[in-house]
Amino acid sequence: MSDVTSVPSLDLNRYLGRWYEIARLPIKYEDELATDITASYSLNPDGKVRVDNRCFDETNKPTNAVGEASAVDNTNAKLKVNFLPAALRWLPFTDGDYWVLKIDPDYQISLVGTPDHKFLWVLARQSFIPEAALQEYLDEARRQGFDLAKLVRTTHTGREVSDALLKSL
Repeated sequence: MSDVTSVPSLDLNRYLGRWYEIARLPIKYEDELATDITASYSLNPDGKVRVDNRCFDETNKPTNAVGEASAVDNTNAKLKVNFLPAALRWLPFTDGDYWVLKIDPDYQISLVGTPDHKFLWVLARQSFIPEAALQEYLDEARRQGFDLAKLVRTTHTGREVSDALLKSL
């Protein structure tokens, strides 16, 4: 199996903001029928990255999960992310890898994966990208040894999980 390699460096400030999930490998704790999946990244005062993942679940209920990510080296391309409640984030072995494997020069499309080849996401600033662009990123995933047989393409309906929707639950 090929080694997973991240991009040589990532401008974290340019990476911040909203990303739409275009495709992913299945994750046991993520609803396979979820739609309108987004990830929003912002900088906390302590320099760590706030991660706010949102979607509509299989029952059409808006939901979100908030975590925190930290760069593991000065390239900023390899991060550790943790979705445990803040009081429990000190626990060992609860951080997940989040490596940026490919990103376009304009920071509009990103390929993110884990070094163990288990998790993979294609993210974009828009909810739709041309098929050729998606295939370019999936080709890079294959080159790095990811098995894409179970790839899930995320459905986007134009809805958004807003703060107001979450507060109304």
